[in-house]
Amino acid sequence: MATILVTGAAGYIGTHTCIELFAAGHQVVALDNFSNSKPEAMRRVARIAGREPLFHRGDIRDRVALDTLFATHAIDAVIHFAGLKSVGESLSEPLRYYDNNISGSLTLLECMGRAGVRRLVFSSSANVYGDPHTVPVTESFPLGPTNPYGRSKYMMELMLRDLAAAEPAWRIGLLRYFNPVGAHESGLIGEDPHGTPNNLLPYISKVAIGKLEQLNIFGGDYPTADGTGVRDYIHVVDLAAAHVKTLQALEREAGVQTLNVGTGTGYSVLEMVAAFSRISGCAIPFRIVGRRAGDIACSYADPSLAHAVLGWRAQHDLDAMCRDSWRWQQGNPDGYPDD
Repeated sequence: MATILVTGAAGYIGTHTCIELFAAGHQVVALDNFSNSKPEAMRRVARIAGREPLFHRGDIRDRVALDTLFATHAIDAVIHFAGLKSVGESLSEPLRYYDNNISGSLTLLECMGRAGVRRLVFSSSANVYGDPHTVPVTESFPLGPTNPYGRSKYMMELMLRDLAAAEPAWRIGLLRYFNPVGAHESGLIGEDPHGTPNNLLPYISKVAIGKLEQLNIFGGDYPTADGTGVRDYIHVVDLAAAHVKTLQALEREAGVQTLNVGTGTGYSVLEMVAAFSRISGCAIPFRIVGRRAGDIACSYADPSLAHAVLGWRAQHDLDAMCRDSWRWQQGNPDGYPDD
């Protein structure tokens, strides 16, 4: 059993990963500042897992708090989720994104180094590829993010590669996520966006349950089969499982592992609307509006390297993604309750 620090533990992917870590027999030290999450999420993790994470409320930019945390717990590895993640918001508030995502991560790495903790799984993004010249996207594709959020992930990847080159004791997994969706099968945890969702499936869910009047589809004139954007949607439980597999891989091999985490299948916005409507039994009214800055036409992964390196492959299909999202939305129409 290892002790794993999870930063951003109360967030969407963080909560699901805590549960997978517990299921694999690990101890979890959880860190979150609740800037984009709620304490109830951690209580529900404990309820599902039957174990309490060792929770610390704090910010990754707080050097003193991190040093204290590493001194308090014998941490073996870190899974680093803490970061701002909205493409649109990053375009309007780029300095906030660079401060949190770059400066915060730098502080975390420095504190890890002082504590002698040199095993890290980093939450990167398919955004680092920018607008790929073809699909499916492999890890060898040129990188060219088109927005500050993606650039913050790209900068972090460069920083981590430089760190591993300078200090070969580091073992780092860079996981480039495609589009996480779905929720835990219990319906107790799921995606809880503040305000109007930036991501597609929570937006559809809120329309289906009547919290929003209609879905705005950003762009109907892309060079795709139906004119709407195509993405690779991956169930959040599959994504969480990939983190546990990556920790195991880092025990075997030093250096940097860079892996796409996706299904290898692309679905258009209209295909997602149709699938969710079929699963939920609800009509999803929508209108097509102008394209959104920073968006691209089509992106889906070639996940074969993750299968070869980790022995990992996505297990949940599109119906499961929609079904679990709908179960979460029905049981939590307003998301997690405020404390």
